[in-house]
Amino acid sequence: MTLNDAVARRHTVKAFEQGKSLPQDEIETLLNVLRNSPSSVNSQPWHFVVASTEAGREQIAASTDGAFAYNSPKVRNASHVIALCMRTDLNEAHLQNVLDQEDADGRYAKPESKANNDMVRRSYVDMHRYESRDVPQWMEKQVYLALGGLLLGAAMLGIDATPMEGFDQRALDQALGLREKGFTSVVLVSLGYRSDADFNAALPKSRLPRDEIFTFI
Repeated sequence: MTLNDAVARRHTVKAFEQGKSLPQDEIETLLNVLRNSPSSVNSQPWHFVVASTEAGREQIAASTDGAFAYNSPKVRNASHVIALCMRTDLNEAHLQNVLDQEDADGRYAKPESKANNDMVRRSYVDMHRYESRDVPQWMEKQVYLALGGLLLGAAMLGIDATPMEGFDQRALDQALGLREKGFTSVVLVSLGYRSDADFNAALPKSRLPRDEIFTFI
């Protein structure tokens, strides 16, 4: 499948075929996509909760009950559901952990290179913390970069996917114990096989014309 084919085929699935599971090797590929997602100054301010069992999906689905009941079947009937979460703060422990991992992975040939990169990353964190005062929004943007890669990766593998913001974030945070661990949920993605009830599969894509969305200079 070419990239153009994947982009043309990809759509937001409205109904999944219950009881049909994705191959584990394909899931591992998508987890690798998430782990290697780009982030500003390699801040990696995220955590991903992967529900692959009925019990796990049920934990996540509880956050769609009530006002978001229209999303409940998309969670309960999927093969896998991933909750993409962000950190509640870019604290000292996380910044040091990222730096130590970069060092262990061989990114620094000299100690001064490590010190300089640490200084640059911290300067960005301080800028967003004190001048822009938008650290949560900045971290959330990084999570959405990961979301884009996940959706494109799924499309390339022929995996059907549904991104969802329609869920009770507080309820999900409580169900998964996220806040105690320093995280909060941002967006859900269900993965699996679309069913015949997926009306969106038969609808043509609708996007604004090319000349309205591109300016070439």
